[in-house]
Amino acid sequence: MLPLDPYADLGRRAWVPCPACQDHLDCGDCLGGRNCGEHWRYLLGNTGSLLHLQCPGCTHLWNHETGFGAGGGALRR
Repeated sequence: MLPLDPYADLGRRAWVPCPACQDHLDCGDCLGGRNCGEHWRYLLGNTGSLLHLQCPGCTHLWNHETGFGAGGGALRR
């Protein structure tokens, strides 16, 4: 198990399912699309629309593309 990232801060959280532990699957709030008080993730940072996250339960690190905001894609005309 990895240690928590030194930039993990309770003030910066995101509600994105963890691809490793999938702990949200037994939660009515999460499955209903609501922000759950238990199944949040540390938001370590972002690069445009790409979020850098860590699960506080299993400490898995991953990136999640939201598709919102300024992404890394080419400008279309």
